[in-house]
Amino acid sequence: MIEGSTEKRREWERIDRFTFAAAITAASRATTLHDRLIAHAWRLARLEMKDIRVSRQRITTDASVLDAAYVEPALRPVDTVLLICHGIGEIVDGWLPVQRLLAAHGCASLVFDYSGYGRSRGHVGAAQFEDDAVAAFAHLQELAEGKPVAVLGFSLGTGVAAAAMGRMAANRLVLCAGFPSFREAACSFLVPKRWGHLVPPIWKAEESLRDCRVPVLVVHGEKDRMFPVELGEELHALCGDCAEFLVIPGQGHNEPFRRPTMEYWGPILEWLRDRDQGSGIRE
Repeated sequence: MIEGSTEKRREWERIDRFTFAAAITAASRATTLHDRLIAHAWRLARLEMKDIRVSRQRITTDASVLDAAYVEPALRPVDTVLLICHGIGEIVDGWLPVQRLLAAHGCASLVFDYSGYGRSRGHVGAAQFEDDAVAAFAHLQELAEGKPVAVLGFSLGTGVAAAAMGRMAANRLVLCAGFPSFREAACSFLVPKRWGHLVPPIWKAEESLRDCRVPVLVVHGEKDRMFPVELGEELHALCGDCAEFLVIPGQGHNEPFRRPTMEYWGPILEWLRDRDQGSGIRE
């Protein structure tokens, strides 16, 4: 009986992995052309970007080679360093306008593509995405030359960032447009609730952030229709007493990276700087 139950569980785990990989791969491929067009426009515009420095990075892990972009200020000192874990339908180049905005205000940032995304090699998988984040964080620590590093997850990236926090020596965590669990996220915009049991039970904030000891900021757009504000409220409630919750008026789900403005990113930068960067540990 026990042997049969074990085999059944393994079969469900295989189905979960396949379902996740298929869904993520479909979403990433569907947006590749759009972001390549963004990348082309960005490369043309970079000729006039004298206020920042952009460098393409390759991050090698045991299972993959990740494509990443590091952007830093060129005309002012770096006062904040940020690792960004992007969303389900994005690749590195789509985030370069955000990175430029951040760099113009003293924030150096690294955005990486998960395994199987964009030009990154490797296989799509939830555990692999978490490994990718840990590898990218270690790479950014070297680039930052001893400065404290914060982590920001956006949409899907909130699940990745939260799950990997226990393996990264980050001093802050920002969760933008996030969700309490991957299953709740899927049922919010794509999967009917009666089929929710088919969604892999991964990235549960209640488990990921149970032992998190760094300050957390949860940010949500007021007009986010993909993940309503209520999901942000649930996520915030799972982050502990020291977490803060910020609702940005007028912002939907994709606007923060499609059309970045200081109305959205300014409060995040202010929060990252509001305390000593080296002492962001909860007592």
